[in-house]
Amino acid sequence: MTLRTILIHPDPRLKKVAKAVPDLSDDLRVLADDMLETMYDAPGIGLAAPQLGILQRLIVLDCVKEEGAAPRPTIMFNPEIIAASDDLNTYEEGCLSIPEQYADVTRPAEVTARWIDRDGNEQTQDFGGLWATCVQHEIDHLQGKLFIDYLKPLKRQMITRKMVKLKRELARE
Repeated sequence: MTLRTILIHPDPRLKKVAKAVPDLSDDLRVLADDMLETMYDAPGIGLAAPQLGILQRLIVLDCVKEEGAAPRPTIMFNPEIIAASDDLNTYEEGCLSIPEQYADVTRPAEVTARWIDRDGNEQTQDFGGLWATCVQHEIDHLQGKLFIDYLKPLKRQMITRKMVKLKRELARE
């Protein structure tokens, strides 16, 4: 497995809509495994292929946070939300492409997602709590949308300026 480089906002690739995965190849399975490895290393609970500059509809997530609990790595090709609750939840969200910046985002509390798994089988599952927030956040990436797009313009601009400064500092290293 290979650790991949995560793009930092602002990057035009993060604002593009990803293309559907036509069929699963070994290369895509390797990419999914690399994405899980990269996500765990970051550390994060979700990662979308566009965050690596790859405009494919692929996300990975694992929202198990309890100490000693078995991880639940989840790989989703062509994921989509097919139902969402009227009830809303607000979570403080962050993003591996927007390091160390967090803000409250309100989303449906429960969602039903459909996707193709690593073996090419269609899956449908209900998600609640942190899992629901995470799957929505990652699917947003496939649409070229970031969590800061839910924020008021002033807060979004402030975070973007911090990221521009961070990218300048990283480029100097």
